[in-house]
Amino acid sequence: MTPELLNLLQSHWEPIPSVAIGLIAMTGAYLWSKKFSFDFKSYVFLTGVLLLWLALMSPLDELGDQYLFSAHMLQHMILEFIGPLLLVVSLSEELVRRWLKVPAIRWAENALSNPVFTVTIATVVMLGWHVPPIYDITLQSEPIHIIEHITYIVSGVMLWWPVFKPIQEGRLKPMSATTYLTVAAFLASILGMVYTISDVSFYSAYAHPYDQYHLLPLLRDEWGLNPVEDQKLGGAIMWVICTLTFFWALMAVMVEWLAEKEIDDVRTAA
Repeated sequence: MTPELLNLLQSHWEPIPSVAIGLIAMTGAYLWSKKFSFDFKSYVFLTGVLLLWLALMSPLDELGDQYLFSAHMLQHMILEFIGPLLLVVSLSEELVRRWLKVPAIRWAENALSNPVFTVTIATVVMLGWHVPPIYDITLQSEPIHIIEHITYIVSGVMLWWPVFKPIQEGRLKPMSATTYLTVAAFLASILGMVYTISDVSFYSAYAHPYDQYHLLPLLRDEWGLNPVEDQKLGGAIMWVICTLTFFWALMAVMVEWLAEKEIDDVRTAA
């Protein structure tokens, strides 16, 4: 490990006030709702928050903004797929039903139960922010970059909600959930396919980055990560993470499906 890379990895752990306050407030509200009692779901929630913290306030963020498209894609996968999934599955039925007593939240939940709406929003968010001119603008404007990250997290929660929300009303049945997840997995993989097979770099920001940390000789010469190879690696990261995440989700649905079928068989036999 070069001194330049070590310097980057040791720095850039400073909390971003707005992000840190938001994540701490969300964690506090969640634990308060559970009266600070810890169970398996509590640790799932804390894992999701930790991943969001690392994605947004670790050297990964700086590396993705300044040097590597592949690092940026890892960040985006955490923000839209992994982190939101952990947050959704960590919610308890009691907590959600308490929220649904608020009319505005109940109205929003009804919208989130529409699978066509949620998968469309998640896909548009993912594809839209990766249109080259828009992508380059997000790297130049911090306010727009913040909006991008927020929309990833929100659309990720929307994507997983119809399948894993803790209340049965409006939750997709196993067969419908399997179809939904299969379609969502394909749509989420489109960008990864394009990046992996393309021999053209789409984003000017990575062609001639400002070498603030003197890392380009390491990345370009020693690691061989020119813009095209870096983009291919980013596409592969998207493929792998999407495949593993949606595979887990499908397996979870299948386990639930088999459990329900076993219960029905027992009832029929009785």
